[in-house]
Amino acid sequence: MHRFLVTRLAGISCRFPLPVLAFTLFLTLVSAYFAASHFAINTDTATLISPKVTYRVNEDRFADAFPSTGGTTLIVVEGQTPELAESAAARLSEKLGQDKKHFLTVTRPDGGEFFAREGILFGQLPDVQDTMQQLISAQPFLGPLASDPSLRGINNALNTMLMGVNRHMANLDQIQTPIRSIDKAIRDQLSGKQTWFSWQLLFSSKNPALKPPLKRLILAQPVLDLSALMPGIEASNAIHKAASDLKLDADHGVDIRLTGSVPLADEEFASLADKIWLVAGAMIGAMLITLWLAVRSPSIVAAIMLTTIAGLIVTAAVGLITVGRFNLISVAFIPLFVGLGVDFGIQLSVRFLAELETEPNQPTALLNAANALGHSLLLAAGAVCLGFLSFLPTAYIGISELGMIAGVGILIALFFSVTMLPAFLMLFRPRPPRHHVGWRNMAPVDHFLVKERRWVIGSFLGLTLISIILLPWVQFDFNPLHLRNPKGEAMSTLLSLMKDPNQTPNTIDIVAPNSKTAEDWVKRLSKLPEVDQVVTIDSFVPTNQEPKLAVISDANMILDPTVNPIETQAAPSDEEVQLSLRQTATSLREAAGTSTQASASDARSLADSLDSLARSSAATRQATNEMFCMPLAVMLDQMRAMLQAEAVTPEALPQTLKEGWTTKDGRIRIEVFPSGDSNNNENLIRFAKAVQKIVPTASGMPISTQAAAYTIAKAFIEAGILAFITVCLLLFIVLRNVREVAFTLAPIILSIFLTLASCVIIDQPINFANIIAFPLLFGVGVAFHIYFVMAWRNGERNLLQSSLAHAVFFSAMATGTAFGSLWLSSHPGTASMGKILMISLVWTLICALIFEPALLGNKENKAKEDGKV
Repeated sequence: MHRFLVTRLAGISCRFPLPVLAFTLFLTLVSAYFAASHFAINTDTATLISPKVTYRVNEDRFADAFPSTGGTTLIVVEGQTPELAESAAARLSEKLGQDKKHFLTVTRPDGGEFFAREGILFGQLPDVQDTMQQLISAQPFLGPLASDPSLRGINNALNTMLMGVNRHMANLDQIQTPIRSIDKAIRDQLSGKQTWFSWQLLFSSKNPALKPPLKRLILAQPVLDLSALMPGIEASNAIHKAASDLKLDADHGVDIRLTGSVPLADEEFASLADKIWLVAGAMIGAMLITLWLAVRSPSIVAAIMLTTIAGLIVTAAVGLITVGRFNLISVAFIPLFVGLGVDFGIQLSVRFLAELETEPNQPTALLNAANALGHSLLLAAGAVCLGFLSFLPTAYIGISELGMIAGVGILIALFFSVTMLPAFLMLFRPRPPRHHVGWRNMAPVDHFLVKERRWVIGSFLGLTLISIILLPWVQFDFNPLHLRNPKGEAMSTLLSLMKDPNQTPNTIDIVAPNSKTAEDWVKRLSKLPEVDQVVTIDSFVPTNQEPKLAVISDANMILDPTVNPIETQAAPSDEEVQLSLRQTATSLREAAGTSTQASASDARSLADSLDSLARSSAATRQATNEMFCMPLAVMLDQMRAMLQAEAVTPEALPQTLKEGWTTKDGRIRIEVFPSGDSNNNENLIRFAKAVQKIVPTASGMPISTQAAAYTIAKAFIEAGILAFITVCLLLFIVLRNVREVAFTLAPIILSIFLTLASCVIIDQPINFANIIAFPLLFGVGVAFHIYFVMAWRNGERNLLQSSLAHAVFFSAMATGTAFGSLWLSSHPGTASMGKILMISLVWTLICALIFEPALLGNKENKAKEDGKV
């Protein structure tokens, strides 16, 4: 009776094509309006897993305790010099802090007043002593600079030091470094090169660990527009505009880059949208060519495409009604729907053309085609629907929602294929085919597959065995970072930060209920070999402060009059600058004399540079003055702050800092950093397990990555078992034959094994995105093999010569070539999805056209097998 449902719907469409088209088009337009006005997509990969899963519960608990750690934008300010980085970070953070329209909070995790003053105390005592000694040694140079921060002051500072050389109280070797640095900067300036000078690097310790950083960080909590596809894009644009207004760009020695959860999520969607027209064009072009080769009729191609598009629009609307918004996995209902929708259209259209060979009356031919395929189409749609719905009970929300949308979408595809498509065909009235629909030249292959079926089946069983052997080498990479475009600003910036073990995002977060528990956990965690360091609010209270403060106090007594002169000279005129340049050049030559030492050669070189600068234009001297004086002002401010360091107590910590590490009810945040390579998956697995043994409620990327992989694997196992059982039951209820059920499912299982083996051979990991190829493989595979089993059941002898094989081949080609075009995407996850879709459909086609006919045998085999059953 169910067969006649398809026949009856097709019959109504044949008799009343215009009313049917009017109804389906109305349904499509209403759905299009709803989908356009309610379209939303969640690009956060973290939400692809149910919030009830343990690791998600722990993540939410941490986010509730410390909301300022979530939904953030990390601004990385990188300068050609430490002074440029510090100045840019200070100016940009101040400007963004005033922008309440786009930002809730703006902080500097590695800078600001507190760290400028107390940062020196976080070093070891020898480091503090070394730093202070370097400043004291530079005192003769610093005095004139602080009292006259200009090009004239620099010349006076050099003259002061040269005076000691000329009086034999010092030698040129002691001031060779500043002479050489200043000379190089002036020469570059005179030659027109972009030049930046750093006093900090000049006076810093020789210890690499004490070198001032070229990178500064700003942490902003943007106001998000949750109705937009990229909620943080306005805030990100505001940051770039502010940087542009402040002239913080490469031309001014500064690079501003954004990363963090908000830019990464926005960039994820932008990456998906990148090359979308190229991918869409390739997809549509490939599908149109394949459809043309399948039916050789422009009107039928148009009918199939219009029907598929209409069904897709309705499915999108139904999907938004059922799940509210799409996610990065559920949006894949598009290739699933198109693949199976086109298949239904090709099956009906090709059979229609085959019927036209013997029945010239088009409505009758179409009804005959619908009657012949009705049973197969309904059974295929039902089996595929059950397969997709099997994902509903799983904790993998991404695939669960995909299952819901795709499951309903298959029924919509079938409905449109037996209503709108026949109506279009009756309206377009395509011409009968000029040639036989099918492949008569495949007769030898048909004969070979039946005659040598044991060898064919044995060969495929051998491939299956090899595939099973390779299964342990299948890679599962569910690190969400690996799905992102590494060339995008947010991702490339994050990868750059990850090179620094102190800035890696692969840390573990813990919420301790109180300080006593936090202290106990910190002690135990710190002893783990997998842990590099453990950070809490106490980490911001420096240790061994008293001797460090004593060293700083002693240095301050010496340096305070130097860096805080009673009087600062007024800016010099250009004539005064020229005079100082010539005087200093003379002093340099006098100090160098006729010596052939390197320091003397450097002194003579600087003298020549100063003379050249004196002869140059006033604009050049002004530019040179700015090159030296901007970083000088920054360095002097930092020195003044550093020399005012005070004892740090927990109570004296800045409120914004305390809010990021403690709660009002006494809970403590603990951040654990991994030892070794923080980008190595095996290392992170060991790290996560070691920490969780002590604190099972810990959260963070190393834990979520592994837990997500387990959840996904479990979801596919659960759904696979449920799909296998439900589809088997459906097939058995309809076919009433265990062997025919096995004949339907065996090639599908084989193609899955072969696809996984291919992934091993080409070194393609299974990830969040490409894993959806397997539901498509299952859906298309079930449909194809049901078609063949039903045809064989109805007595079809030569399967490869039939119109069915013709339809199956081009259906697979249409789906494979169309969605293989996803390979062109800039998004790594989408590209890998296209790759596996192509591979899986190739194996599905091989199993359908070679393994299935050999497995089924001929009609006589069927009779013998039925007798045995």
